[in-house]
Amino acid sequence: MSELPSSLAGSPPDLTALETWATARELLLRLRADRRLGIWGLQVAVARPLGPGRAQLLGELKGWALPTAAGLQLDTMRVQGQDTALVGPLIWAATFAWALEVTPCRSARLLAIDDDDRQHRRLVRYFAALGFEPVHALGAGPADLPLRLIWGGAGLLMRGDCAEGLRRSGRRLAAAGPYDRAA
Repeated sequence: MSELPSSLAGSPPDLTALETWATARELLLRLRADRRLGIWGLQVAVARPLGPGRAQLLGELKGWALPTAAGLQLDTMRVQGQDTALVGPLIWAATFAWALEVTPCRSARLLAIDDDDRQHRRLVRYFAALGFEPVHALGAGPADLPLRLIWGGAGLLMRGDCAEGLRRSGRRLAAAGPYDRAA
């Protein structure tokens, strides 16, 4: 049995502690952030190793960051497969830790897409649990067109504090307790 790194049990974790936590659960945590013209392109991925040079992708998040306090823009989050209950919190924690450690970003924006009423309500609840709050409902009006082009659809634009999101997702990881493959 492998215990959680102490940094997950107390104060919010950093990227090193998150990678240690993932490794103890036989997961690969990878973060790629390319910076061009002052803007970071971000991809965070979690996979399960399957053997030499092979891995099963369990989840990923894509976004970008502008060099401002409100510059983190989160675009696509996907989790798939079996035994993935903690993949989402790990991705969120790594994303927020990266923003706080590497960028001037202190808050993040995302869109709870509104393609289906039931799924939209689930997304809003999920993001609210991470500390995101509604900012603006993007609809079909002409004033919303520029934001709809950026975000790719209609929905509820939400903003969250990176430090609070890191605390919340870090608590979910710490609550998982010692290494347990079924978690």
